Amino acid sequence: MKSTYKTKVKRTPKRGFYDKETIYKILDNDFICQVAFIYEGYPVIIPTIYGRKDDFIYIHGATVSRMLVELEKGLPISINVTQTDGIVLARSAFHHSLNYHSVTIFGEALIVTDVEEQYKALEIISNQIIPNRWEEVRLPNDKELKATKILKIPIAEASAKIRIGPPVDDKEDYDLPIWAGVIPIIKIYGEPMADPILKEGIPIPESVLSYIKK
Repeated sequence: MKSTYKTKVKRTPKRGFYDKETIYKILDNDFICQVAFIYEGYPVIIPTIYGRKDDFIYIHGATVSRMLVELEKGLPISINVTQTDGIVLARSAFHHSLNYHSVTIFGEALIVTDVEEQYKALEIISNQIIPNRWEEVRLPNDKELKATKILKIPIAEASAKIRIGPPVDDKEDYDLPIWAGVIPIIKIYGEPMADPILKEGIPIPESVLSYIKK
């Protein structure tokens, strides 16, 4: 993926990546994004869940959603996904940092109107959160589908930015008697809690068991 004026990483350029493999790997490792756009002259940023398939990001919501109603007009938007991996503690306050993997996408949203593609998009979003959950649940009916708006954003203009490793201090600070290092940030899922009114005898599904094992 070719870098552009908007996607080019200017601060610490060596942390910038523009290849699809890196960008898609980061996108596939999460399911929450931040969508930024201009609404009535002021900037807005809204978190939402997403799914990726091939060269598109899919998002969805109620047909009356302010964000989706505005985005289907073809407004320029940016989308960010960030995974924080560690708190980087340096010897100096100035050089404290974070380890992270992030992707920023620029583009315009397209509304999904084909019913078959709508179902497929919802499946993509569902399985982005918990793989194979779609196959275990009641699928959306016509009424629910009509109440849902689905947009797709081409991943045509995007870049990743990654920081890994220990702190980088000024040379003269390495002799200071100050602890420095990294505190890893690890996402952990707890034990599933059944709905209090769940009927007896219904086991935890395979999708959930597989998900918490990872």
